[in-house]
Amino acid sequence: MTSLLPQGFRDRLPPVADATARLEQAVLGAAFQHGYERADPALAEFEQGLAGRLKSATAQDAVRFVDPVSQRTLAIRPDITAQIGRIAATRMGHHPRPVRLSYAGPVLRLRASQLSPERELLQMGCELIGLDTVAAAAEIVGVAVEALEAAGVRDISIDFTLPDLVGVLARGPLPIDPAQIAALSERLDAKDAGGVAEIARAYLPLVEAAGPFEAAHHRLCAFDAGGALTSRLDGLWAIAQGLKGRVGLTLDPTERHGFEYQSWLGFSIFASGVRGEIGRGGTYTVVHEDGAEEAAVGFSLYADAIVAAGLGEIDRRRLFVPLGTDPALTAAMRKAGWVTVAALEAGDTPEAQLCTHLLAEGEPRAL
Repeated sequence: MTSLLPQGFRDRLPPVADATARLEQAVLGAAFQHGYERADPALAEFEQGLAGRLKSATAQDAVRFVDPVSQRTLAIRPDITAQIGRIAATRMGHHPRPVRLSYAGPVLRLRASQLSPERELLQMGCELIGLDTVAAAAEIVGVAVEALEAAGVRDISIDFTLPDLVGVLARGPLPIDPAQIAALSERLDAKDAGGVAEIARAYLPLVEAAGPFEAAHHRLCAFDAGGALTSRLDGLWAIAQGLKGRVGLTLDPTERHGFEYQSWLGFSIFASGVRGEIGRGGTYTVVHEDGAEEAAVGFSLYADAIVAAGLGEIDRRRLFVPLGTDPALTAAMRKAGWVTVAALEAGDTPEAQLCTHLLAEGEPRAL
């Protein structure tokens, strides 16, 4: 049984591996056109430094081991976002802000859930370091949508959230015991009206303030009588208007799961035919070596979920080239966009080579 892989791991075979590579190329190509240049962080880092930059529970998901050279504990990255932040804060600390970086690479998680059993994933995305303004957030969300569209993904929808909502209200117009903020946030996230009422009945309207974007936004504005959320709601509206009519938009202002380290804005990305989200993003802070924090905004996409649903794939025609065909003609077919598969022996057939077309009398013919 030595050929079996550990639980949560898998080989990517043709055509899945090819589709994944094309998806990565399309996403990063679209990002590059917006000024996001690629960075390739190291697969593993010193565990202490990586854990210090991962503010969420993701730090607990890192696979750790002792480096035989340094005798220090290393961690294989469970997320690339924090590494991009490190690069921006250190090796590119001198670079004028904002810094626009893109990335793609494998991440490894110590454990997985029953719904998502994969432990090795391909993560790709963009980070804008130095700003978390409405304009910066609007650019990031727009680049995410454009990158997915360039990869062939359709019927995209975005669900927005306001990760620091409860904290802002608790410190302002609707004060509660600071020790209860975490519990209240969890119950709002779970839409547990009874549990919310036990802590603070004034927060009950937030349980219903979710759904299609415009209606949910109006309900949230009506709830925000004191104006504590005005700047956030105005910014959210401006971002959504730039996407109106292009993607589906929803708002769940108290969604917290997976947004623990985000600041004022978070968003999840979905596509028709895919179980669960295909990406997420939002605003956050990058921690520098001296403890100073720098604003940032970005998004991450998970290629495996997209490809597994058959999205992002390009219909690539395969042309069977019979034995003895003029190599110049075969080269001309490739130049015209065909994938050519040459026969290497007399008994070779188009069916055996999974070809869709046959080169006959100098022309491709459908099989």
